[in-house]
Amino acid sequence: MTVAVLASLAAGLCFAVAGVLQQRAAGARPDEEALSPRLLKHLLGDRLWLRGIGLAVLAYGFQSLALAFGPLSLVQPLIVTELLFAVPLSAHLHRTRLGAREWFGTLAVACGLALALFSARPRGGNATASLSAWVLVVGATIALVASALTLARSLPSGPWRASAVALAAGALMGTQSVLLAATVEHLERGLVATLAAWQTYALVLASVGGLLLIQSAFQQGPLAASLTVIDATEPVVAVTVGVLVFGEAVRGGWPVTAVTVAGLVLVVAGIAALDSSPLVAALHGDQRARARHA
Repeated sequence: MTVAVLASLAAGLCFAVAGVLQQRAAGARPDEEALSPRLLKHLLGDRLWLRGIGLAVLAYGFQSLALAFGPLSLVQPLIVTELLFAVPLSAHLHRTRLGAREWFGTLAVACGLALALFSARPRGGNATASLSAWVLVVGATIALVASALTLARSLPSGPWRASAVALAAGALMGTQSVLLAATVEHLERGLVATLAAWQTYALVLASVGGLLLIQSAFQQGPLAASLTVIDATEPVVAVTVGVLVFGEAVRGGWPVTAVTVAGLVLVVAGIAALDSSPLVAALHGDQRARARHA
């Protein structure tokens, strides 16, 4: 259990630094590259961004190690501590300090999400589902992503727009997690079965699309407005799909459900506090200044 805790915290730290480096690189790109393949094309030539990707790969290694020694219900809430590393580090790189409002927002999202995941403790399930169930999942994901991006276009550049794009990214990455589980199940049956399954190719498309949306969210606003929403949305979507479509179980009952709902309310309150923060808005102004200079 000690190995699981230490590996989870190491994964959280690596994810945090990886996010900071990626956002630092993406934030320097001009607005017209948002949601465009050109953004990824330019970032692939950025050493800072590539270091961030390398650290993300290392983080997944630590996460795998943690899962080998501990249950998902312990590992996932601990990995959420990345927010406690990432947001202050991002502010430090902008030569500023978080105030009470920003600390509240960061702690509220991290603690609320950890509380909701730990209390619900999703488990079990089967990645095999009917074609109609998959159509429902894909259709709902496309609708949510499209709605979030439409909302983003109606908002002025800044934290709120970054959060809207991050919502789309988190929704797509949550579905990507489910597609990954289905692909792993096909892989157990052999390479031919994997290549014959449509989920394999949907996983590739979701991964590339998710990467573009994540970097666009980073490009649109400060890390506090984007990473928090991505970290909150991805597990919520994955767990919801798992429960409704693939038969996963979550803990229920009055005390557990109340704690889970309280955690999610805390997450929403934290995101709202960060998006409406004058300091986060100032960080966005600094980010746009760097982009213009670049």
